Amino acid sequence: MDSIKSFKGYGKVDELDQRAFQKKTRRRLIILGVSCILLVAVVAAVVATVIHRRGRSSSSSDDVPPTELTPASSLRAVCGVTQYPSSCLSSISSLHNSNTTDPELLFKLSLRVAVDELSNLSKLPSKLKANVKDPRVQKAIEVCGIVFDDAVDRLNESISSLDGGGNGGKILSPSKIGDVETWLSAAITYQDTCLDALEELNSTAASEILGDLKTAMKNSTEFASNSLAIVTKVLRLLSNFNFPIHRRLLGFGGSDSGFPDWVGPAERRLLEDTNATVPHAVVAKDNSGQYKTIKEALAAVKKKSLTRFVIHVKEGVYKENIDLDKNTWNVMIYGDGKTKTIISSNLNFIDGTPTFSTATFAVKGKGFIAKDIGFINTAGAAKHQAVAFRSGSDRSVFFRCSFDGFQDTLYAHSNRQFYRECDITGTIDFIFGNSAVVFQNCNIKPRQPLPNQFNTITAQGKKDPNQNTGIIIQKSSISALDNLNAPTYLGRPWKEYSTTVIMQSDIGSFLDPAGWKEWVPGVEPARTIFYAEYKNSGAGSGVDNRIKWAGYKSSLSDDEAAKFTVQSFIQGSDWLPDTAVEFESTL
Repeated sequence: MDSIKSFKGYGKVDELDQRAFQKKTRRRLIILGVSCILLVAVVAAVVATVIHRRGRSSSSSDDVPPTELTPASSLRAVCGVTQYPSSCLSSISSLHNSNTTDPELLFKLSLRVAVDELSNLSKLPSKLKANVKDPRVQKAIEVCGIVFDDAVDRLNESISSLDGGGNGGKILSPSKIGDVETWLSAAITYQDTCLDALEELNSTAASEILGDLKTAMKNSTEFASNSLAIVTKVLRLLSNFNFPIHRRLLGFGGSDSGFPDWVGPAERRLLEDTNATVPHAVVAKDNSGQYKTIKEALAAVKKKSLTRFVIHVKEGVYKENIDLDKNTWNVMIYGDGKTKTIISSNLNFIDGTPTFSTATFAVKGKGFIAKDIGFINTAGAAKHQAVAFRSGSDRSVFFRCSFDGFQDTLYAHSNRQFYRECDITGTIDFIFGNSAVVFQNCNIKPRQPLPNQFNTITAQGKKDPNQNTGIIIQKSSISALDNLNAPTYLGRPWKEYSTTVIMQSDIGSFLDPAGWKEWVPGVEPARTIFYAEYKNSGAGSGVDNRIKWAGYKSSLSDDEAAKFTVQSFIQGSDWLPDTAVEFESTL
């Protein structure tokens, strides 16, 4: 079990799967090319109609709009941009209110279809578990139940956002579209996480359940993907016609510090000076606070609170496993320093826990902030996957924290995340997941793995081309921890559309000159991945001997790199300036 080949991890893609995927991708591109012609006509017609109606508001003219649309052509155009146009057409056209030319209404109908299908699917794990005796498979099925429920919540959140947006029928704003893209991307990731939990077991019992689930999940995954494609390819295009593209709409707050627009003044003050703030709860091992454990303090947080709840955890090692549920919002937890306040546990895959469930600290409730605190999984390299921290918290921020482990240290699972001045150590895939995440001014330290193992710093899990996800490492230090002599790479592509960019960072001499590692040994990854480097420095930054994958770019233009800055990549409404974590929004 100590060989390199034994560490495939989760979601292994074999060579036959890879070839089938590439063939299907070519077919999709042909369909998409034809559909784009029709889509342009529909978008032009919608824009012309909007302009015409605005003109009529100041005119008595009763002439018809310059371009006629039909419900059938609108639906074909909208569904034509999806990965699964047939299921899009059949599912939406079967609804009684699909006789419309409005792309936004068609999008809402696609969401309703996805919610209904996923709600039905969420009942399946408990039925499957009842017929399974293998405890490891049972635990993997439990993960499915959790993530299916989370996916339904994200879809419902998207619907509520649209219904309660007060936009009076106007085209959605870019900010609102960024939110919905994030939540739909997460809904797809949650479903994929179920499959990951079963695939990593690599057992006959798990394979039987996996086959049943893949069949049952076909519609739910396709419908969620269809909704994401519609909002990304159609509504965003219409929004760009309707809204001037100002810097603020792209997520830039105009602050001298360069903060993007997703963290506001209150949290900024907290992160600048927590000593000036009276916390709502204090945790201390010496009885000097209200609580002796972090779990007790978190139990005092009001569910779905719109106001920030601040917890101070005093110096000490707290041996706890914490899973902050999705209904616990806007929590900030801070310690006395990332080497002084430590949360520690040792759950791991080898001893029977799914990777998803091994986290010492896991958080899903939106708006989570951590500062000056350390998270560690002490299981060690021999226990394989052992997560120190897992975040599925949208708009989560981590400032001056440490994440310490070996394989799979930091699971940046889903939604939007920002890490500043953090220390991250590990071996195989030790920064992984499918969130939209930026690591800025961090210290990233690969360490010595088991004999015959290699190190991969990142493993990004983008499964759908329209997901707004990726791992971005900017202006950070990537250096070896202790005496590292194992082959070490910047990352490997976990899924078909993996996206990882390393830019403006200092890379040590330890790095293998190839830079990156394929997921399946000897098999070049799909052309659909996006891996890139930009203006890095240090002895390991040379790109002359890098891999020659079709999906890898050894250099980016300034304009290309700008797409992966905080300002552009972590989109949405105004959340980062609120946290007061200093950051740089541009290159």
